[in-house]
Amino acid sequence: MDYLSDLIARYPTLSVCKDEISATYDALKVCFDSGKRLYVCGNGGSAADALHIVGELVKSFIVNRPLDLEFSTIVDDDLVSNLHGALPVFSLAENLAFTTAFINDCNPEYVFAQQVYAYAQKGDSVLGISTSGNSRNVINGLRAAKGRVAVTLGLTGGTGGKMKTICDYLIVVPENETYKIQELHLPVYHALCLMLEMNYWGK
Repeated sequence: MDYLSDLIARYPTLSVCKDEISATYDALKVCFDSGKRLYVCGNGGSAADALHIVGELVKSFIVNRPLDLEFSTIVDDDLVSNLHGALPVFSLAENLAFTTAFINDCNPEYVFAQQVYAYAQKGDSVLGISTSGNSRNVINGLRAAKGRVAVTLGLTGGTGGKMKTICDYLIVVPENETYKIQELHLPVYHALCLMLEMNYWGK
Protein backbone atom coordinates (compact mmCIF):
# COMPACT_ATOMS: atom_id res chain seq x y z
CA MET A 1 0.00 0.00 0.00
CA ASP A 2 1.20 3.50 -0.82
CA TYR A 3 0.74 5.17 2.57
CA LEU A 4 1.74 8.60 1.34
CA SER A 5 -0.85 8.58 -1.44
CA ASP A 6 -3.40 7.24 1.01
CA LEU A 7 -2.59 10.07 3.40
CA ILE A 8 -3.17 12.67 0.67
CA ALA A 9 -6.40 10.98 -0.39
CA ARG A 10 -7.72 11.16 3.17
CA TYR A 11 -6.31 14.63 3.89
CA PRO A 12 -6.23 16.49 0.53
CA THR A 13 -5.07 19.67 2.27
CA LEU A 14 -1.73 17.94 2.89
CA SER A 15 -1.03 17.66 -0.84
CA VAL A 16 1.00 20.87 -0.60
CA CYS A 17 3.56 19.15 1.63
CA LYS A 18 3.65 15.74 -0.06
CA ASP A 19 7.19 16.29 -1.35
CA GLU A 20 8.35 17.44 2.10
CA ILE A 21 6.91 14.31 3.71
CA SER A 22 8.57 12.10 1.11
CA ALA A 23 11.94 13.82 1.57
CA THR A 24 11.68 13.48 5.36
CA TYR A 25 10.94 9.77 4.99
CA ASP A 26 13.98 9.35 2.75
CA ALA A 27 16.16 11.13 5.32
CA LEU A 28 14.87 8.90 8.12
CA LYS A 29 15.49 5.81 6.04
CA VAL A 30 19.10 6.89 5.45
CA CYS A 31 19.45 7.44 9.20
CA PHE A 32 18.18 4.00 10.16
CA ASP A 33 19.90 2.21 7.27
CA SER A 34 23.15 3.65 8.64
CA GLY A 35 22.52 2.28 12.13
CA LYS A 36 21.90 5.75 13.53
CA ARG A 37 19.28 7.03 15.98
CA LEU A 38 16.38 9.47 15.96
CA TYR A 39 15.72 11.91 18.80
CA VAL A 40 12.39 13.76 18.98
CA CYS A 41 11.48 16.87 20.97
CA GLY A 42 8.53 19.21 21.45
CA ASN A 43 6.46 21.00 24.08
CA GLY A 44 2.98 20.30 25.42
CA GLY A 45 0.92 18.52 22.77
CA SER A 46 4.06 18.25 20.65
CA ALA A 47 5.82 16.49 23.53
CA ALA A 48 2.94 14.01 23.51
CA ASP A 49 3.43 13.64 19.77
CA ALA A 50 7.12 12.90 20.36
CA LEU A 51 6.16 10.10 22.73
CA HIS A 52 3.56 8.86 20.25
CA ILE A 53 6.18 8.60 17.51
CA VAL A 54 8.45 6.61 19.82
CA GLY A 55 5.58 4.27 20.62
CA GLU A 56 4.91 3.55 16.94
CA LEU A 57 8.54 2.89 16.02
CA VAL A 58 9.86 0.98 19.05
CA LYS A 59 7.16 -1.72 18.80
CA SER A 60 4.98 -3.18 16.08
CA PHE A 61 2.50 -0.75 14.55
CA ILE A 62 0.30 -2.65 12.08
CA VAL A 63 2.45 -5.61 11.01
CA ASN A 64 4.42 -8.29 12.79
CA ARG A 65 8.08 -7.31 13.19
CA PRO A 66 10.45 -10.29 13.40
CA LEU A 67 13.62 -9.79 15.40
CA ASP A 68 16.96 -9.64 13.65
CA LEU A 69 18.57 -13.02 13.05
CA GLU A 70 21.70 -12.44 15.15
CA PHE A 71 19.67 -11.54 18.26
CA SER A 72 17.22 -14.39 17.68
CA THR A 73 19.97 -17.00 17.56
CA ILE A 74 21.49 -15.86 20.88
CA VAL A 75 18.44 -15.45 23.13
CA ASP A 76 15.84 -18.02 24.16
CA ASP A 77 12.48 -18.60 22.49
CA ASP A 78 10.61 -16.67 25.18
CA LEU A 79 12.26 -13.43 24.14
CA VAL A 80 11.91 -14.21 20.45
CA SER A 81 8.17 -14.77 20.92
CA ASN A 82 7.51 -11.63 22.93
CA LEU A 83 9.77 -8.91 21.54
CA HIS A 84 9.24 -6.85 18.40
CA GLY A 85 11.57 -5.55 15.75
CA ALA A 86 12.30 -1.91 16.57
CA LEU A 87 13.93 1.29 15.41
CA PRO A 88 16.14 3.30 17.81
CA VAL A 89 13.95 6.32 18.54
CA PHE A 90 14.04 8.41 21.71
CA SER A 91 11.94 11.27 23.07
CA LEU A 92 13.81 14.15 24.70
CA ALA A 93 10.62 15.17 26.51
CA GLU A 94 10.26 12.17 28.83
CA ASN A 95 13.15 12.24 31.32
CA LEU A 96 11.33 13.97 34.16
CA ALA A 97 14.20 13.84 36.64
CA PHE A 98 16.68 15.41 34.23
CA THR A 99 14.18 17.92 32.84
CA THR A 100 13.05 19.22 36.23
CA ALA A 101 16.63 19.42 37.48
CA PHE A 102 17.77 21.30 34.38
CA ILE A 103 14.94 23.83 34.31
CA ASN A 104 15.41 24.44 38.04
CA ASP A 105 19.19 24.86 37.90
CA CYS A 106 19.81 26.17 34.37
CA ASN A 107 18.25 28.09 31.51
CA PRO A 108 15.18 25.99 30.52
CA GLU A 109 15.46 27.14 26.91
CA TYR A 110 18.39 24.74 26.54
CA VAL A 111 16.78 21.62 28.03
CA PHE A 112 16.66 19.82 24.67
CA ALA A 113 20.02 21.17 23.51
CA GLN A 114 21.72 19.68 26.57
CA GLN A 115 20.32 16.25 25.79
CA VAL A 116 21.21 16.51 22.12
CA TYR A 117 24.76 17.39 23.11
CA ALA A 118 24.88 14.39 25.45
CA TYR A 119 23.35 11.79 23.14
CA ALA A 120 23.49 12.71 19.46
CA GLN A 121 26.29 11.57 17.21
CA LYS A 122 27.24 12.41 13.64
CA GLY A 123 24.62 11.01 11.27
CA ASP A 124 21.87 10.75 13.88
CA SER A 125 18.64 12.67 13.28
CA VAL A 126 16.87 15.15 15.54
CA LEU A 127 13.19 15.89 14.88
CA GLY A 128 11.80 19.08 16.39
CA ILE A 129 8.02 19.49 16.60
CA SER A 130 6.71 23.03 17.05
CA THR A 131 3.39 24.36 15.80
CA SER A 132 4.84 27.86 15.46
CA GLY A 133 8.28 26.80 14.29
CA ASN A 134 9.70 29.21 16.87
CA SER A 135 9.77 27.28 20.17
CA ARG A 136 13.05 28.40 21.69
CA ASN A 137 13.98 25.13 23.37
CA VAL A 138 13.22 23.21 20.17
CA ILE A 139 15.25 25.66 18.07
CA ASN A 140 18.16 25.35 20.49
CA GLY A 141 17.92 21.57 20.33
CA LEU A 142 18.15 21.74 16.54
CA ARG A 143 21.09 24.15 16.80
CA ALA A 144 22.88 21.66 19.04
CA ALA A 145 22.11 18.95 16.48
CA LYS A 146 23.94 21.02 13.87
CA GLY A 147 26.90 21.13 16.22
CA ARG A 148 26.80 17.33 16.47
CA VAL A 149 26.59 17.07 12.67
CA ALA A 150 23.22 15.39 13.02
CA VAL A 151 20.42 15.73 10.47
CA THR A 152 17.78 18.26 11.51
CA LEU A 153 14.13 17.52 10.81
CA GLY A 154 11.11 19.66 11.59
CA LEU A 155 7.33 19.35 11.82
CA THR A 156 5.47 22.65 12.04
CA GLY A 157 2.73 24.81 10.51
CA GLY A 158 1.97 28.40 9.55
CA THR A 159 4.94 30.05 7.88
CA GLY A 160 7.46 27.57 9.27
CA GLY A 161 8.98 30.12 11.64
CA LYS A 162 12.66 29.92 12.52
CA MET A 163 12.69 26.21 11.75
CA LYS A 164 12.84 27.13 8.06
CA THR A 165 16.37 28.39 8.49
CA ILE A 166 17.73 25.53 10.58
CA CYS A 167 16.05 22.31 9.42
CA ASP A 168 17.56 20.18 6.70
CA TYR A 169 14.09 18.73 6.13
CA LEU A 170 10.92 20.55 7.16
CA ILE A 171 7.24 19.59 6.90
CA VAL A 172 4.98 22.65 7.14
CA VAL A 173 1.32 21.65 7.37
CA PRO A 174 -1.12 24.20 5.89
CA GLU A 175 -2.82 25.51 9.02
CA ASN A 176 -2.21 28.47 11.34
CA GLU A 177 -4.05 27.76 14.59
CA THR A 178 -2.23 25.54 17.08
CA TYR A 179 -4.88 22.86 17.48
CA LYS A 180 -5.49 22.67 13.74
CA ILE A 181 -1.76 22.25 13.10
CA GLN A 182 -1.63 19.48 15.69
CA GLU A 183 -4.63 17.78 14.06
CA LEU A 184 -2.59 17.49 10.86
CA HIS A 185 0.66 16.53 12.53
CA LEU A 186 -0.73 13.20 13.72
CA PRO A 187 -1.67 11.78 10.30
CA VAL A 188 1.64 13.03 8.90
CA TYR A 189 3.78 11.22 11.44
CA HIS A 190 1.54 8.17 11.36
CA ALA A 191 2.19 7.98 7.62
CA LEU A 192 5.94 8.32 8.18
CA CYS A 193 5.87 5.56 10.81
CA LEU A 194 3.84 3.29 8.53
CA MET A 195 6.20 3.91 5.62
CA LEU A 196 9.20 3.07 7.79
CA GLU A 197 7.59 -0.04 9.23
CA MET A 198 6.65 -1.36 5.81
CA ASN A 199 10.13 -0.64 4.48
CA TYR A 200 11.81 -2.73 7.17
CA TRP A 201 9.20 -5.36 8.00
CA GLY A 202 6.49 -5.32 5.34
CA LYS A 203 8.16 -7.40 2.67
